[in-house]
Amino acid sequence: MSDAKTRTVFFISDGTGITAETLGHSLLAQFPETRFRQVRAPFIDDIDKAIDCATQIREAAQEDGARPLVFSTLVNPDTVAALRKADALFMDLFERFIEPLETELGQRSTHAVGRFHGVAESNDYKRRIEAINFALAHDDGVSSDGELEEADVILVGVSRSGKTPTSLYLAMQFGVKAANYPLIPEDFERNKLPGELHKYRVKLFGLTIAPERLSQIRQERRPNSRYASLENCRYEIEAAQRLMRRENIRSLDSTTKSIEEISATILQTVRLDRPGY
Repeated sequence: MSDAKTRTVFFISDGTGITAETLGHSLLAQFPETRFRQVRAPFIDDIDKAIDCATQIREAAQEDGARPLVFSTLVNPDTVAALRKADALFMDLFERFIEPLETELGQRSTHAVGRFHGVAESNDYKRRIEAINFALAHDDGVSSDGELEEADVILVGVSRSGKTPTSLYLAMQFGVKAANYPLIPEDFERNKLPGELHKYRVKLFGLTIAPERLSQIRQERRPNSRYASLENCRYEIEAAQRLMRRENIRSLDSTTKSIEEISATILQTVRLDRPGY
């Protein structure tokens, strides 16, 4: 691994570049023995920008001693042609999928730049915005009586087990209204769920985590505190797991899982059907 050459990877788009980067990362993850230097090039929506980008690709090739990899979701044929003049492995993600779709659907693609932005007026977009606002307003146990009726799912677990980022990811990607509640020592002493959660048991989903990992995360927030000590982390996790088992709350260990994996499991387990676009 230490002797492996670094390959520069460009993620190029006429929009945000999220599509190119997401698919590119999934593909590059299959090659762990190669180091990649990533260059993001969003909003390449005219010829001049494409020419400048092609220059960057040539410079990267000279620096690395190997041609760069390019993941592109450009739709304008002129900007695509300008980029292809650079020596790179050019992977046109739209070209690979648009042509088969045109054949199957019996119609031509619009090839319209920024077409995705029309989604801003869609119900899906509005639902995602509402879900994000809901997640922010109901983070870390901030909820009044009756407000949780709107929640699609309520995440519970000890502090720093991944509840907040998962709630926001579910909201942003799927329009899922996710609230989250921390389980704290007072809950373990009472041996019951906090607040009004017992009324919404069917919506509950628990996140747990390895004590060692939790201690590491908490040390970054409150170094050398009892809150972050391994002993306290073990106590809280064991108590939280007992409470979840007793209340029959479905749960997942988040230690080695990405937010994407955690969210996919929650969607499947709680059976929430939300489109991602």
